Amino acid sequence: LETVHRRVWRGVTSNTISPVESEKQVSAGNRVTLSCSYTGSNVALYWFRQYPSSKLDNLLYIFEDGEIRGSPPPGFSAKVQNKVVSLEISSTAVSDSALYYCAWRPTVNNNSAPLYKNLQYDEV
Repeated sequence: LETVHRRVWRGVTSNTISPVESEKQVSAGNRVTLSCSYTGSNVALYWFRQYPSSKLDNLLYIFEDGEIRGSPPPGFSAKVQNKVVSLEISSTAVSDSALYYCAWRPTVNNNSAPLYKNLQYDEV
């Protein structure tokens, strides 16, 4: 498996999200966990994947209470604990080599409808 990266999206509020590690390398067939720490509360936490020269794919989103929405690919799971959102790939394949993005969006009662339109992102 080639290098797996994460980048960070930030909203236009004071909440932040940033990767715990900026890069991971793992051999095919092994388990890998990608993690981002965040501040704030009442947020939906998103994981995206991007292959070279391709658009972002929304893998899933998860609320702080652990409720997952979306349809993660087989072998992918997510969890939230102590202000850290993690994406786990149980058995990596070469096809998992990509850029992985973590992002957050404010919510109201676990409703992830957009509260604002403009997102900014920072490359990490």
